Amino acid sequence: MNKTLVIIKPDGVERGLVGKIVSRFEDRGLKIRIGKFGTISKETAQKHYDEHKDKPFFNELVNFITRSASFVFVVEGPEDTWSIVRKMMGTTNPKDADCGTIRGDFATEMTENIVHGSDSAESATREISLFFPDFVL
Repeated sequence: MNKTLVIIKPDGVERGLVGKIVSRFEDRGLKIRIGKFGTISKETAQKHYDEHKDKPFFNELVNFITRSASFVFVVEGPEDTWSIVRKMMGTTNPKDADCGTIRGDFATEMTENIVHGSDSAESATREISLFFPDFVL
C-alpha cells in the first residue's frame, strides 16, 4: 500500500470541517493510518515549507499553519495515493477548484485553502517523517 500526508489546516479545524473532510477520504476507500490534532510548531512549519523559504509568502505560510490547531494524518491507498488525494483536494486556488473537491466545496481564499496534501511520493515520505518520525512507512 502507498501512503501520503494530509493536513487539515487551522481554517478547516476552526470551521469544524475535520469530520466531513476525513469522511471523503474514507468514502473513497482510503484508510487513515495515524493522525493527531495540535498546533504545529514554528520550527516544524519552517521545515515543512522549506521549499518556499526564499519566497515572499514564506512567513505568511508559517504564521497561518501555526496560528491554531491542525489535524495531521497519514492516508493509505493504492499506488500514487498522493495523486488521488491531490485530485480530491482541488487546485491550490479555491477560486479555480472544481465543485466536488474539498477546496471547491469549502474554501474561498488562496491563503486559507483548508487542506494540504503531499505533492509527490518523495514529498509524502519527507512530510510523513517530519510529522510522524516513529511511523514506519
